[in-house]
Amino acid sequence: MNPFNSASRRSFLQVGYCGLLGLGLDEMFRMKAQAVDSVGGRPSKEGKAKSIIHIFLPGGMAHQDSFDPKPLAPVEYRGEVGSIRSKVDGVFLSEYLPKTAQITDKITICRSMTHGEAAHERGTHNMFTGYRPSPALIYPSFGSIISHEFGPRKNLPPYVCIPSMPTNFAGSGYLSSAFAPFSLGSDPANPGFTVQDLSLPGGVDTKRFTTRKTMLGAVNDHFAKREKADGVMAMDTFYDRAYSLISSDQAREAFNIKAESEAIRNQYGRNEAGQRMLMARRLVSAGVRLVSLTYGGWDMHSAIKGGMAGQLPVFDQAFAALISDLDSRGLLDSTLVMVSSEFGRTPKINATAGRDHWPKVFSVVLAGGGIKKGFVYGSSDPTATEPEDDPLTVEDLAMTVYNQLGIDGEKRLMAPGSRPIDIVRDGKVLKELLA
Repeated sequence: MNPFNSASRRSFLQVGYCGLLGLGLDEMFRMKAQAVDSVGGRPSKEGKAKSIIHIFLPGGMAHQDSFDPKPLAPVEYRGEVGSIRSKVDGVFLSEYLPKTAQITDKITICRSMTHGEAAHERGTHNMFTGYRPSPALIYPSFGSIISHEFGPRKNLPPYVCIPSMPTNFAGSGYLSSAFAPFSLGSDPANPGFTVQDLSLPGGVDTKRFTTRKTMLGAVNDHFAKREKADGVMAMDTFYDRAYSLISSDQAREAFNIKAESEAIRNQYGRNEAGQRMLMARRLVSAGVRLVSLTYGGWDMHSAIKGGMAGQLPVFDQAFAALISDLDSRGLLDSTLVMVSSEFGRTPKINATAGRDHWPKVFSVVLAGGGIKKGFVYGSSDPTATEPEDDPLTVEDLAMTVYNQLGIDGEKRLMAPGSRPIDIVRDGKVLKELLA
């Protein structure tokens, strides 16, 4: 029997979800849960990177106008955005990245990222899952794989999205919905910022809360024994994590960005980029395993110089502050930071002074978590049209990131009705990237 189609289960959802608990966790139960088992591979053990912060820049950020400028190229390729020297000899960055230029000795810039997907959705899928899209299967995101392999730490969700899950490809895919992300539901840059689901609903005191938890446990136990459904276990997992968040002062405090000093909040920037990255640092410091955050809109088909001038300096301040803050707290070596976008932009400036979609080559930035410092991996050709040295594939990037976290990318997971599926298919760990 499918518990999601049974009248008894529907009744429970109406009573147990809406009546017994009273928490706003409906987003977490929308996906039908599916059972999954591991098949082969080494057990996951924490690696050099204990946590990861994935900063995703949606829309496709132009590599030529950010991390891979071409100051010697003809103007129709070079564009109007200037370049500046960085702290690493011979490495130039966009004129709008002066603060990042001063911390290049702490990061690795990968200038040869490449794949073949020029559509936003498909490119985004690549960068969140390490897989090229398939019509047959929905693959889990990095965060959901990490959640599956390691589970929560210190009563905190293992996988958090700021401010919300940016795409379905950031979800649990063929894994149980128990491994989907926890979303803040609000932007930490907002003056009245609060996190959804961290307090009891109106009229519910601690005694009623405990009673409801006991009742819910009894009902879930009943259905689990009768139906052996992953849906029940997935819901149980989410309820348990919700209880942990609500009942733990330490867990709730992790989300309290107001506890940060005015100086540190100003250092990051009182804006979306700054406060989202500060929240990410706060969460990984507290024990969250993967924080995924987005900033800006980088789909600049026209007026790209003005677009970069409006968004890149804000990113620059926040990113440089994040790396410096993690480093000063002794957290950079155990926190892997990844900056990515779904693809790059066309080598030539178009007729509307912008650039169009271009997946053949673009840039990704890595820092911390056992990654080399002050390093440039790979290169694009003189017009930033294609990789010239050491092409970096989606699979190799994913395998390397998982390796640093202690996850064997060759391990296989079993989805219902499917053959065993590699966490990463045909990828290799790029030792050149490792410290």
